[in-house]
Amino acid sequence: MESVDVKLTSAEIGTLWSEYVNGTAIDVINRYMVTIIEDKKINTLFVEAITTYDKQKQQITKFLEAEGFPVPIGFNESDLINKECSRLFSDNFCLHYLHVMTLHGLLGHITSLSASVRQDLRQFYDKCDSDGKKMYHKTVELLLEKGLFQRDPYFYPEESPEYVSEQKFLKGLFGNKRPLSAVEVISLSFNLKKKILEKTLSIAFSQVTQNEEVREFFKSTQENSDNQIQALSNILRDDNLPVPTSWETEITTAKDSPFSDKLMLYHFGFLMQASQAYHGAGLATAMRTDLVAQYEKIILKNLAVTKDWFDLMTKNEWLEQAPLAPNRRLIASSV
Repeated sequence: MESVDVKLTSAEIGTLWSEYVNGTAIDVINRYMVTIIEDKKINTLFVEAITTYDKQKQQITKFLEAEGFPVPIGFNESDLINKECSRLFSDNFCLHYLHVMTLHGLLGHITSLSASVRQDLRQFYDKCDSDGKKMYHKTVELLLEKGLFQRDPYFYPEESPEYVSEQKFLKGLFGNKRPLSAVEVISLSFNLKKKILEKTLSIAFSQVTQNEEVREFFKSTQENSDNQIQALSNILRDDNLPVPTSWETEITTAKDSPFSDKLMLYHFGFLMQASQAYHGAGLATAMRTDLVAQYEKIILKNLAVTKDWFDLMTKNEWLEQAPLAPNRRLIASSV
């Protein structure tokens, strides 16, 4: 077994920092939701998610402190500013939220694992991944039990495998275009579900934020998400394929915020950044020109939105700085 005296690399420190900050943001949301959920089965999953992350958070803290790095501020009970306010989300939305956040967690854990070399850290992320998989199965099973899981379109089998034989396979912008491939539907489905969550949270957060600039930002992101949902949905509709249903009606009319503006704004930025990975995957697998063009348009637009988000976060001093590489020029100049 490798000695834990081996120092963690910059990449390993980066994974720990990201897992801590992103995890604490989601944990605060989960801790609010568990107080409003009435369905016992859904509530039980949230209690498990909170307990699991609490153990992970303690281990991340130990890793960072052992290396002499300060533990990030992240998010905590101070960002849950009003536990007694009217409920903002339905039980069903809470379950959908936990399912999607579990998917993001799985992606984050496997990315962290792939960046880790030291054995104890690999074992930690392997356990995180295992816990995430268990939660994924449980959320899917409960969504299915309640009739809430949105299955992707069904295809009918071909008689035999085929090779692409004509350039028109790429055609999409003009004239007749081929039907979507199963691989392209994967990305369309993932991206639509992420966009639906983004739009729904934009609506909820715009209702309850006390900061006018933050409210205007959420209103604009709501419109942006809706435009992208419509664009991706139309691609499916053109092939007479069903699209995922929206969750807007799962948001109540509450106006009192349970969360700090800092938490709501950061959480949306985290979702935007995670979505860009799915947009990139969609672009990489798209072989129809209209799909390629649409993903490029979405990615470029979301980069502009992320810039607006960054400006708003830094203006309010809400964006915590990750550990930086040593500034050798500054060090040398001070000698």
